[in-house]
Amino acid sequence: MSRFRHLLSAALSVAVLGATPVLAEPLRIVLGQPVVEPMPFALPSFADEGGAGGLAADISSVIAADLSGTGLFEQIPEQAYVQRITSFDAPVSYPDWQAINAQALITGAVQAGGSQVAVKFCLHDVFANGTLGECLQFAGDKASWRRVAHKVADAVYSRITGETGYFDTRVVFVSEAGPKNQRQKRLAVMDYDGANVNYLTDSASLVLAPRFSPRGDRILFTSYSSGFPQIYVMDVGSLGVRGLGEQPGTMAFAPRFSPDGQTVVFSLERGGNTDIYTLSANGGGLRQLTNSPAIETAPSFSPDGSQIVFESDRSGNQQLYIMPAGGGEPRRISGGSGRYGTPVWSPRGDYIAFTKQNAGRFHIGVMLTDGTEEKLLTASYIDEGPTWAPNGRVIMFTRQDPGGDPMLFSVDVTGRNLRRVPTNTAASDPAWSPLLP
Repeated sequence: MSRFRHLLSAALSVAVLGATPVLAEPLRIVLGQPVVEPMPFALPSFADEGGAGGLAADISSVIAADLSGTGLFEQIPEQAYVQRITSFDAPVSYPDWQAINAQALITGAVQAGGSQVAVKFCLHDVFANGTLGECLQFAGDKASWRRVAHKVADAVYSRITGETGYFDTRVVFVSEAGPKNQRQKRLAVMDYDGANVNYLTDSASLVLAPRFSPRGDRILFTSYSSGFPQIYVMDVGSLGVRGLGEQPGTMAFAPRFSPDGQTVVFSLERGGNTDIYTLSANGGGLRQLTNSPAIETAPSFSPDGSQIVFESDRSGNQQLYIMPAGGGEPRRISGGSGRYGTPVWSPRGDYIAFTKQNAGRFHIGVMLTDGTEEKLLTASYIDEGPTWAPNGRVIMFTRQDPGGDPMLFSVDVTGRNLRRVPTNTAASDPAWSPLLP
């Protein structure tokens, strides 16, 4: 099995509770509203149907943490429960859950045997006295039980919000250690919530800016192993690393994949000038997209692959520009005071996230792709380097306080629910994976 990630070993299976009506008009949280009151939910510890041991409680805890961590759901403490559910097939007494104001109820069971674990669950709309959608079962390797829990939470989140979930994902980042004047940096990967950390490189060479491919099977990153920044590609299954190809010039950096994974866009310093180039992901076909005496970097493709947003100081300070993916005359989209950088196109195509520096403060912000409706989501001593969750609803970034180590934080695209992402070392440069298969 790959050191990088565990894959579910069984396909999704679906079952319908014949005795419980499936609702046609579902319980719903509408995202994008100025104020969203967290939905109270109950999640009794899943029943052990054989061999689960402590896994049943562990899986229940991860599901609850996923949902509560969004800021959209609020778990009702178990000591408040009136009905005690000890069997998956036990009938639900909806009045007992209505009495404690639970709007959603999640019931489930876990069965484990050998190296396998199976989790089945139902989502109930308490005040409508029925299940919300069909009851599902997920199965996988016992070692990947957290992935199974994330799958359940994604299904619940999706049914109630109407949006794709983002819990069953990974984040690649730069793990930092040592004194600031001799900082060691290596690539690491973890679950979106900070669990299951694996290190992908050693600390022999400085590494920066890892980025997932659209399928999550490769990682681009910049390394100083040659003495100068150059771009490398890592296969996430084998952890094999290769150079991206011939890169004439002294420095190549800030790489990202195109949406189809066939092309890499990046910055190349050549003859004292930094412009944006593309290259085949296999290493050939170098093409220059910009030709300006300015410093132009941090390119990011639109989800349909037709455009590229990037930062440039061609107007005198760092601003954001958009150009056709094949090159052409850029148009400036940032218009506020301060400096803008590290733009990243949302996977939904609606927003561009960015770093802004203004009046001695750093911000993570978003704007529409024409530059309008700019909104600053955070403010700190240093906030930088946003990355989007695959559903385009949450942004992760690096935060550093004066004299402190860099840490990872996340925030909702509306600016709510600012949270620290736990890591066991100083951490920077996060990049979110797509949803795992």
